[in-house]
Amino acid sequence: MGGVRASDGGIGIVCPEDHEVFSVVAEKLRDRGYAVEFLEPGVRLEPSLVDGLSVLVNKKIRWESFQALEYAYRTGTPTWTGYVPTRLFTDRLAELVALEAVGFRVPTVHTEPPAGDYVAKEFFDIHDSPVLGGEGDFFEPIVGSSDVDEKYYAVDDGDRVHVSVVRYSSKLYGDRELLGRVDPDPEVEAKIRNLLKFARARALGVDVVPDPDGAFAIDVNPATSYRHTALELQLADSIETTLPREERLR
Repeated sequence: MGGVRASDGGIGIVCPEDHEVFSVVAEKLRDRGYAVEFLEPGVRLEPSLVDGLSVLVNKKIRWESFQALEYAYRTGTPTWTGYVPTRLFTDRLAELVALEAVGFRVPTVHTEPPAGDYVAKEFFDIHDSPVLGGEGDFFEPIVGSSDVDEKYYAVDDGDRVHVSVVRYSSKLYGDRELLGRVDPDPEVEAKIRNLLKFARARALGVDVVPDPDGAFAIDVNPATSYRHTALELQLADSIETTLPREERLR
């Protein structure tokens, strides 16, 4: 894939080079004078490659990139995605505890399929998707009052946290359909800001299901797509401020 080699330093992004959001983010960073290299998801990153980067950005949760984030955390290479939030939010049970700690309503966890409609989930959110019914490591009843998901995307650019909300039809009931952007609910936004602070994250995506008695949070993605959010500039700013101060060009 294109870009400079790790030995030249620079920003390494684990993501397809043609990603509709992060390709734009990369160009914004290159326009500022930074070297950016795209790294193929699902491929083991050699320690020497990670050592040669100024910052590692992970856009795809795969075991290989998870291991690279852990190595970077242990050896001191800065990471934009962050090993701590990635470790926390790929564990689906820990994810629910964190969401509840900042004030969200969350689904109840069952060790056996509950009565009525439910979602079966695996313990680890790595390369799998929850399914309606079926088998899994644990089970959650369907929550909320609609078949619409509101995806809250948050990014800290170093000065402030920006939040964009995109509505989709639930993929549990068929192909996911984009329904457009909406203004964030102030109470939900405040909880997500607290979640970023709690998890020491620079960026997160949180899936929220509306409900008259208070929204449910059902999922956190520490390496989300940011499609349809119009946050490309803020993402570039956020990645830039993750670089060691002596390597920043502005």
